[in-house]
Amino acid sequence: MKPFLKWILLATTALTGCDQGSSTDITLHYSETPPTTSITVYRFAIHPLHNPQKLIETFQPLINDLNQHLDKARIELEASRDYQVYEDKIDRLEPAFLLPNPWQTLVAMKKGYNVIAMAGNANDFKGIIIVRRDSNINTPQDLIGKTVAYPSPTALAAAIMPQYFLHQAGLNINKDIKNNYVGSQESSIMNVYLGSAAAGATWPPPWRAFKKDNPQEAAQLKVIWQTKPLLNNSVMVRDDVPPELAEQVRKYLLKLHHRDQGQKILAGMETEQFYAADNARYDLVRDYVQRFEQNVRLVRQP
Repeated sequence: MKPFLKWILLATTALTGCDQGSSTDITLHYSETPPTTSITVYRFAIHPLHNPQKLIETFQPLINDLNQHLDKARIELEASRDYQVYEDKIDRLEPAFLLPNPWQTLVAMKKGYNVIAMAGNANDFKGIIIVRRDSNINTPQDLIGKTVAYPSPTALAAAIMPQYFLHQAGLNINKDIKNNYVGSQESSIMNVYLGSAAAGATWPPPWRAFKKDNPQEAAQLKVIWQTKPLLNNSVMVRDDVPPELAEQVRKYLLKLHHRDQGQKILAGMETEQFYAADNARYDLVRDYVQRFEQNVRLVRQP
């Protein structure tokens, strides 16, 4: 089975990382004094900009390298099955570190997270709409009565921004088209390739990755429209994480592109570099989402 088909299947399956216990007896050693060093493990949850398998392949090198630069702490990468599962984790304050999309960033601020960096160039954060090259779609009006695929209602670049684009082009996205939320960026693209949707929304990094991994399939697709850029995904830290650790992670991310190894890691993530950012930087997103909800729909579906 081709890799991209495996991704689609795996996107519907939650990841489990449970080690099976051994029946072998283990001798326990006791000490009257506490250990001189201890390692605390913190979870770093990336929002589902890829399906779980692809996300781990993409971001594990970053986490491995980051751990080489930390003292008395270790970071573990956490993937999520879909956007809803990820957002539930934010609501419960489960991960210590987040890489959420800009809308999820606003939600996380209210829960007790703060921005320490922006993950990628802001100009790269835009929605793109893909169709088959052999389709008859030429204008937004050609989508009337047809299905458009998106990863999730809360995907900012891959749902909210494309829907706002179609709204501004004259479509009533709640009546003129069928919106199909398919769970992942790859699934949105594949729905177009397989003919299940007339168009699919995604954003540049997953589209670039898809073209590299599946050149034959990508050759049958094309980007027909793209939105204006906004702000890229953030990196956030929970309020109760030790400030010195948060600062270590922030400095590591901002300097990553200066090293050869860092450039290789960033290339695998389809990301130029990490940029300095704080909560106030995302006020622009708050204003955008407010206009979207006033004119198009609520971001979180009832």
